[in-house]
Amino acid sequence: MHFPVEITIGSTKILLHSIMEPLGFFIGFRYFMFLRKKQGDVIASENRTWILIGAIFGALLGSRLIGGFENPQQLSIADNLWFYFYQNKTVLGGFLGGLFGVELVKKIIKEKHASGDLFTFPMILALIIGRIGCFSMGVYEETYGLPTSLPWGMQLGDSQLRHPVCLYEIIFLMLLWLMLVQTERKYILQNGARFKIFMMAYCLFRLLLDFIKPHYTLSIGLSVIQLTAFTGLAYYYRYIINPKKLFVSRKAIILNPAA
Repeated sequence: MHFPVEITIGSTKILLHSIMEPLGFFIGFRYFMFLRKKQGDVIASENRTWILIGAIFGALLGSRLIGGFENPQQLSIADNLWFYFYQNKTVLGGFLGGLFGVELVKKIIKEKHASGDLFTFPMILALIIGRIGCFSMGVYEETYGLPTSLPWGMQLGDSQLRHPVCLYEIIFLMLLWLMLVQTERKYILQNGARFKIFMMAYCLFRLLLDFIKPHYTLSIGLSVIQLTAFTGLAYYYRYIINPKKLFVSRKAIILNPAA
């Protein structure tokens, strides 16, 4: 495979990444609308709209802010700080920024219901599609792994065998989706628990993943992304130390007497 992957349309070549990223947003949002129509929504349409606005602007701010601070050395020599922050972004910062934006809006509009469950599977789907685009960039975008001698190491454009961290993330997200589905078949979760489980799992995954990615390590031995992931885990600490708070009860198993 040649990196970065391009699609040729007539005489024009387009990076696959530039297609997959907006496609992920589009399909993820359409899936959210489908689930909302199919499953219903305990949150009124007007309040849900405000929550979406809070999520979008919070994610935009969080992704750029954390992305900009990810490499303090480059930040210190940037000619235009506004442009530097605009062109640097990270998914994890977007998730936590979106969470902050939603919680702020909910306090303003006095919405008491948990709002994240309907977002969870669409977010996973959008992220999977987006990571396919990131993988297609190889080493030409900062989503590649460190060199490795493991048998599944891949050449991503610089003749070195590297950890295909985007593929690791795609596999992790697919397994997380399956785990959530299986969990909800066996247990009745608290309202909002699905989203909480996703966020805790993703923060832990990113905390560990950065150890096999090139990154700027701060004096404490962790990267900005890892500190962000740790902050997300700290936010949900009460559910980490007591997972029972996420569950209502185990679903009853109806036995067939004729079996």
